[in-house]
Amino acid sequence: MAAPRPSLRADELRSLLLAPDGPLARVEIVAVTESTNTAVVADLRADPTSWPDGSVLVAEHQAGGRGRAGRSWETPAGTSLTCSFVVRPPIPTSSLGWLGLLAGLGAVNALRATAGVPAMLKWPNDLLVPADTEVEGWGAARKIGGILAEVVPLDDGGPAAVVIGIGINVSQDADELPVASATSLALAGAHHVDREGMLVALVEAQLEVARRWRDSGGDAAASGLADEVARVCSTLGDTVRVELPGGSFVDGVAERLADDGGLVVRDGSGAEHHVLAGDVRHVRTAG
Repeated sequence: MAAPRPSLRADELRSLLLAPDGPLARVEIVAVTESTNTAVVADLRADPTSWPDGSVLVAEHQAGGRGRAGRSWETPAGTSLTCSFVVRPPIPTSSLGWLGLLAGLGAVNALRATAGVPAMLKWPNDLLVPADTEVEGWGAARKIGGILAEVVPLDDGGPAAVVIGIGINVSQDADELPVASATSLALAGAHHVDREGMLVALVEAQLEVARRWRDSGGDAAASGLADEVARVCSTLGDTVRVELPGGSFVDGVAERLADDGGLVVRDGSGAEHHVLAGDVRHVRTAG
């Protein structure tokens, strides 16, 4: 059994991140919660002022962490960075399809700068690092983290709240990972990175992406963010199988990102298929 991991240095993190000296309006660090996204969404629905723009909830342990499409996110206590950011950008509804991808870009930037790992984004919401061996459906890559973005309409007259849940495996050993397709920063060679450093880097990267998106009025292309997402998206150019609800699927080459953040897949007959994150159960590397 692995030795217990040290707790997050809550007071130090608050002093770094909380206004007026830091960039965030609210910083909460709890020992355990079912899911940081679930907790924040429930608070916002009960009181729209509970989590102002530029807030974060961090949990030492998620007892029932959630992934996209109802999947679970399992981590032993003290081994992962699990947090949810809240932003309230005055952005058109038509631009909200970029939420998960932009959060992924911020996470990739933070991982590269802080951990020194060549992280990539797998459309629409997985964070990957290269691996020496292949796993079916993932190729020569392993999942090191994931993103769950949720829009919470509020009745306070302001823009909707966006809750962005991010989980990053930091210090797990191989026997602490639930599936062969997963890894951690420690297993990827980044033993020097702790959860505190990763959180500070993640906050800075997410706020920078959010600022550019706001300044452009939610235009991912005009801000240059769409091109940056495309450059870190490992899915583009791959032959993929996109699994849809009901058991149907699309096979083809992932050619590009659509204007709304969807994925454009060209099948063997040359036909293009525009798939949205909310319509997809899995995207797997074919073969």
